[in-house]
Amino acid sequence: MDLKPILIYNPTAGQGNALKKLPEMEALLAQRNFVYDLVLTDKPGAALPLARAAAEEGRPLIIAAGGDGTMNETINGIMTAELQGRARPSLAILPVGRGNDFAFGIGIDNDIEHSIEILMARKHSLIDIGVVTGGDYPSGRFFGNGVGVGFDTVVGFEAAKITWLHGIASYLVALIRTIFIYAHAPIYELKFDNTTLQQPFLLISIMNGRRMGGSFLMAPKGQHGDGQFDLCLAGDIAQSRILAVAVKFISGTQEKDKAVNLARAKTISVNAISGKIPVHADGETISTGCDTLKVEILPAALDVISNLDGTPA
Repeated sequence: MDLKPILIYNPTAGQGNALKKLPEMEALLAQRNFVYDLVLTDKPGAALPLARAAAEEGRPLIIAAGGDGTMNETINGIMTAELQGRARPSLAILPVGRGNDFAFGIGIDNDIEHSIEILMARKHSLIDIGVVTGGDYPSGRFFGNGVGVGFDTVVGFEAAKITWLHGIASYLVALIRTIFIYAHAPIYELKFDNTTLQQPFLLISIMNGRRMGGSFLMAPKGQHGDGQFDLCLAGDIAQSRILAVAVKFISGTQEKDKAVNLARAKTISVNAISGKIPVHADGETISTGCDTLKVEILPAALDVISNLDGTPA
């Protein structure tokens, strides 16, 4: 007997707003006669073992409803499952979080009904998955959207402290805070493919998708299935210019700034020469300050239900 899809739902996503959206989501799925098992997460990290167990049971489809953290945990559960030779289950996303950047990258917007229509259409795409090794994860952590090193990681740390604002507003306030907290670029040795750079880096963004922080297009031309990461590298930027440069990331025009360079690579390593490496993957903390970091890509590693060929998010 075929097992039903499982819907892993994070009721605390979007600063608790996800719980308010659950009745609407259940009603929309019922209208479409979609049969599934629902399980609610009860603490941070809970989606990972739930997804792993679902994959090991042989569930054909795992649906993650939450934000980028829930998505990241679900991907890690699927990727670490012992499948005994079976294929990995497909992943679907119903975005009810704050940033929803992974969903954006695969063409799914924040409208609940639209995301359910994409689920029902069952358009499958094979996407790349990244692995980041270092900090709190010496054995590696999988990610779907991207890794941030430096300034944008600290912005995420600050945004998590802001509970009275939602969405992009919290990130903008955190951005302004971070200008004063993290104004001086540490010196890193950055190696990617056949290139080595040793210089101050305010920010290193390693993108599988396109966007971070709900509105910042770190990789305007990023594609989830092209077998390479898009790198966005910001050098030493004067404190007085950080805000002006950061605004360019919202429109995806940062490449026009002389302090920003874009590149593409399959393998990246970062070594701290001075200072430490604060790093996140999909918004999840990898380290508040480590010395070394390695990032690798796994091409076409996960099947997702997407809208990549449809109306963009």
